[in-house]
Amino acid sequence: MTPRPESSGSRPKGTAGEKIPEQPTAAQQKSAAKKTAVPKQAAAKKAAPAKATAKKAAAGKTTVGKTVAKKAATKKAVAKKTAAEQPAAGTATAKKTTAAKKTTVKKAAAKKATTVKATAAKTTAVKAAAAKSTAADTVAGKAAAAKSPAAKNTAKKAPAKKAATAKSTAATTTAAGAAAQKATPAKATAKKTAAKKTAPAGSTVAGSAAKKTTAGKAPAKKSTVKKAPARKAPARKAPAGQAPAGQAPAGNAGSAQVVPPEMEVAVSPAVDAVDRDRLLDGTHHDPHSVLGAHPVPGGIAFRAFRPYALSVTVVAGELRAELHDDGEGFFSGLLPLREVPAYRLVVEYEGTVLETEDAYRFLPTLGDLDLHLIGEGRHEELWTALGAHPMTHEGVTGTRFAVWAPNARGVRVAGTFNFWDGTGHVMRSLGSSGVWELFLPDVGEGELYKFEITRPDGSKTLRADPLARRTEVPPATSSVITSSAYEWGDDEWLARRAEAPAHEAPFSVYEVHLASWRPGLTYRQLAEQLPGYVKNLGFTHVELMPVAEHPFGGSWGYQVTGFYAPTARLGTPDDFRYLVDRLHQAGIGVLMDWVPAHFPRDAWALAEFDGRPLYEHEDPLRAAHPDWGTLEFDFGRNEVRNFLVANAVYWCEEFHIDGLRVDAVASMLYLDYSREPGQWTPNEHGGRENLDAVAFLQEMNATVYRRVPGVVTIAEESTAWDGVTRATHHKGPSGFGGLGFGLKWNMGWMHDSLQYMSHEPVHRKYHHGEMTFSMVYAYSENYVLPISHDEVVHGKRSLVSKMPGDWWQQRAGVRAYLGFMWAHPGKQLLFMGQEFAQGAEWSEAHGPDWWLLDPGYGAEPDHRGVRDLVRDLNTVYRETPALWRLDTDPAGFEWIVGDAADDNVLAFLRLDPEGVPVLAVSNFAPVTRQDYRLGVPEDVPAWHEAVNTDAARYGGSDVTHPDPVKPEPLAWHGRPASIRLTLPPLATVWLRPA
Repeated sequence: MTPRPESSGSRPKGTAGEKIPEQPTAAQQKSAAKKTAVPKQAAAKKAAPAKATAKKAAAGKTTVGKTVAKKAATKKAVAKKTAAEQPAAGTATAKKTTAAKKTTVKKAAAKKATTVKATAAKTTAVKAAAAKSTAADTVAGKAAAAKSPAAKNTAKKAPAKKAATAKSTAATTTAAGAAAQKATPAKATAKKTAAKKTAPAGSTVAGSAAKKTTAGKAPAKKSTVKKAPARKAPARKAPAGQAPAGQAPAGNAGSAQVVPPEMEVAVSPAVDAVDRDRLLDGTHHDPHSVLGAHPVPGGIAFRAFRPYALSVTVVAGELRAELHDDGEGFFSGLLPLREVPAYRLVVEYEGTVLETEDAYRFLPTLGDLDLHLIGEGRHEELWTALGAHPMTHEGVTGTRFAVWAPNARGVRVAGTFNFWDGTGHVMRSLGSSGVWELFLPDVGEGELYKFEITRPDGSKTLRADPLARRTEVPPATSSVITSSAYEWGDDEWLARRAEAPAHEAPFSVYEVHLASWRPGLTYRQLAEQLPGYVKNLGFTHVELMPVAEHPFGGSWGYQVTGFYAPTARLGTPDDFRYLVDRLHQAGIGVLMDWVPAHFPRDAWALAEFDGRPLYEHEDPLRAAHPDWGTLEFDFGRNEVRNFLVANAVYWCEEFHIDGLRVDAVASMLYLDYSREPGQWTPNEHGGRENLDAVAFLQEMNATVYRRVPGVVTIAEESTAWDGVTRATHHKGPSGFGGLGFGLKWNMGWMHDSLQYMSHEPVHRKYHHGEMTFSMVYAYSENYVLPISHDEVVHGKRSLVSKMPGDWWQQRAGVRAYLGFMWAHPGKQLLFMGQEFAQGAEWSEAHGPDWWLLDPGYGAEPDHRGVRDLVRDLNTVYRETPALWRLDTDPAGFEWIVGDAADDNVLAFLRLDPEGVPVLAVSNFAPVTRQDYRLGVPEDVPAWHEAVNTDAARYGGSDVTHPDPVKPEPLAWHGRPASIRLTLPPLATVWLRPA
């Protein structure tokens, strides 16, 4: 983490007594460039040695780097004491010499020679710490290596146009050969190469007045040094870690080498004014091109942006170089190196010093394929590319941040690791993809973060990560860096779940709101109770109301802000994985409500994410959902569609979810949904269908079924849209291909049957069609019969409270209704609390009334009886293929009597593929009907009562048939045989062949 002290000021850091070099003006630099030339007769002249300033030497030893020399052209040059020269006609052999003496060099100022500071007024203080040094090869020709112990040199600069006397103290100096002349060979076509004399340079150079020239490659033939005026070369920007052209890649930091003599003038390493302002304002699209380490004329420029830091030092193996403080958090320095080394930064803050990697030396963590797929809207594993991911990048551990914000002028990362000040953590834009990326070393799991986005108008907004895989516990809104270490134990379940499609398998669902099923329990605590309870009741699946993070608990999860994060109210993502795993190990499938239709307008979430409509439609009439005050997704935008399709895959693959119940499909399909004329715009064909939403749903279903075999998608769709559960490539009468869902909620059956049951029995004969009409369209889709949370809230009353009559009749009505529901073609779904006839509506604040099952409660047997019935219905259902195998095939259903309205009686057969029947008879009148005759197949010798909802153990009057019922050869209801039954009041009876 980066402490945040007060402003560090802008004064350069230096040692006591050291003068801080002044920055030459532009005129001085220009003048120096004009007056400095390399004459052809330079070899006959004597070169003045450059001044070197040695900073603190560790252990008294310094590293002799590669020669940094400059050809000096002056009219008069005086050298009092020089090292012996060794001409090198071919290969120069270095000899070891030892000298311990003080050398005083007087530098005479030439009349026209102008001293140019090598660091262009940004002096780099270099701390050289080396135990032993290895001489570098001279660039020109074959130079012999020379070994030398460290020498301490202290030089003071003289003002311009005045002679300066510099004292140089050498404790132990070993020189192989000091050249009186410094030559820079250049490429030439001459036949012979002039022998040049070379001299070793000091290992550490700070504030050198010598100009640096470029050493060229000399051919075997003689070359001619051409006179060329020195001019200031612009800084060449290169990605961090990239070596200059023609040089070898950076190697071990300990072998960092100094730059050879160059023809060009060194440039200032400081960040220019334009980049500086953009970085400070958070609007720089490519901070990596400015910050970090970059080859420039004269060496390697290091630039760091560390707000509140007192100093920044570059550490590359044995090299330590303190950067110049340029003010406002910027630090820079020019080091005489050939190539960018592997380096770290030592950053000093008030009261602490941190050593860390430079975030701006790394290449992007996202490749071209990721960006291409994102742009195409085809990245099916989008969560692996965007968001925050702890990882190891280029051998360094940290976290990769990536976010899609194409309209942003700039994006920064803020979090607990930088005290919520993202100034120094500017992200880079990856081309035209709209993706911004940054790898932050030393940032790991558990840290909070958000993205600070600069909108097109220059204003700023702090946003949670749309692809955050973990969040803070609401009402806090930050995203949390996370990665999963969970080891699954449900291989057996996953291997067998694809054995049969959902519409041809037993499918009985218990709908649960996790936060209120047992209030206060975490995911892991629920994992110890929920699987056992559901398994005991015989349900095949649980359906979880939305688990994705949502800010308002009263929305029950249907206004999602964190589409990729399980709600933190109950634990971590791995805790949720544990719950799913335990359910699977108990043999229970897990369905989840998924809400891709809309999202809330919270200013920290998706709404106008980067300053303009992004996830929502740009047309306000299309974007605003009239019923819920939310925003609808723009299903026609590639990236938005990709965000949602990948999200569906994410839950199925990362959390082993077995199915998605897609919420509010009808509101997605119709442009005029809950809109008055004039409030919507027809599609391109003049119709009211939302063609973008149709294409999205088709793509989502096709992708999920392709990638995750064995899952099922379920549509909550309340209209007569054709082909909701038809394959996407099969076109219907409307001209559309199917939406591709596996199942669809039968909202019509739910509404009609509950309406019938709410009538007084004496009036039911006038509404008999409400119970039979569902069979008119029962095979148009693959249906689920839902008694969901929506039917037991907001004044609709609980299921038992919908029934007319006294308490006994209400309970009897519920039992009869559940028996009818389980026998009717289609799968079943029952919301929690209804399995034991809870009288009150559901409330997310306190959940089901479990106290009704307390043995100390007087009416406990009444409630327990209903729950026992549900258990038995599920048990018989699962072991009777006739009740589920042909749910979507008309061959699996035959009416016995559907028109006995006056009797309030319904009777039908369910059949399996082999023709084995189950007879279901419901009497919705509160009277017992003796010897009620029903036609039956003649090939069944006897019928055995499998379920009777009026049994005493369920709380009924116990009008049952304990003995087998044998048919009589009397034709009835169009069948050759018939049986006589005593129908109990308000009850449903199932009979199977004995």
